[in-house]
Amino acid sequence: MNFFEQTELSTAAAAHLGLYSLPQLAPLGRWQLELLHDRPAHLLIWITRGQALARFDGARAGVGVHNAIFLPARHAFSFEAGGQCFGQALLIPATLDLPLPDQPQHLRIRDVAGQNELTGLLEALGREQTSGRPLRQAAMQAHAALIGIWMQRQIAAEPPAAKPGAARRLTRRYFARLARHHADGGAMAEHAAALGVTPTHLTRVCKSETGLTAASLLTQRVLHEARRRLAQEGGPARRIAADLGFGSAAYFTRFMQHHTGRTPSALRGTTS
Repeated sequence: MNFFEQTELSTAAAAHLGLYSLPQLAPLGRWQLELLHDRPAHLLIWITRGQALARFDGARAGVGVHNAIFLPARHAFSFEAGGQCFGQALLIPATLDLPLPDQPQHLRIRDVAGQNELTGLLEALGREQTSGRPLRQAAMQAHAALIGIWMQRQIAAEPPAAKPGAARRLTRRYFARLARHHADGGAMAEHAAALGVTPTHLTRVCKSETGLTAASLLTQRVLHEARRRLAQEGGPARRIAADLGFGSAAYFTRFMQHHTGRTPSALRGTTS
C-alpha cells in the first residue's frame, strides 16, 4: 500500500462506519496510535490476543485478551500495542445516532458468551462491509447499534464503580483540555493555571495517574497533530507551525527534529 492509498484509508476511516485491523488505524506509522491524540469518530477496540498499554480518561490501563476499549469522539487517548497484540477496531462516525456509551469504557469480558457475542457482531458487520450488497450501510449501522447495546448491557452488569478521586478528576480534565486546546500554543503551566492548579501539582498527579508528566502529555498531543498535518495536508510548514501556536517556523523545525530526528519537510509523506 503506497502513501496515497494509506492517507485515503486514514481519511475514509474518519468519515465512514467501518471495521479495521489495529495496523489499519495507524497506516502512516505506530505514532498514529502511540502518541496522545483524539479522533473525530467513536472508536471501539477489541483485543483477542496479546497485550497493550492504553492511556485514556485521565489514566493508564493495561489491556489484555478479551478487553474492549470504547472511546467517544474527541476523547484524548494513546494505545501502545505489544508485539503479539491482535485485535479489531470499529470506527463509528459521531454523526450517527446510536445507543453508545457517552464516556470512555474499559470492559474486561470474562464470560465466554459475552466474548462470543461481541466477536460475532463484529464479524457480521465486517461481512456486510465487504459484501457490496444493497443497503450495506444500513445493515452495518444496525450491527453497530447492536454492538452499542452489547456495551450498555456489559456496563449495566458491572458493579457500580467507585467515584474517582481528586487526582483522577484532575487528569480527566487535563485530557479533555488537551483534546480541545492543544493547538493554543500555551505551555503546560498555562494549562495548569486554566485548571486552577500549580504546574508542580499537575505534573505530580499526571505522573502518578498516567505514568507521564503533564508536559510530556502536551508534547505528545502537539507532536501527533504536527505529524498528522505534515503527512496528510498540503501547505507550508510555517502555516502548520502558526496553527499549532509555535512562535516561528524555526522553533517548529527544532521541535520536530528534537522529537523525531527529522525536519518537517523530511516528514512529509513518510510512513514511519
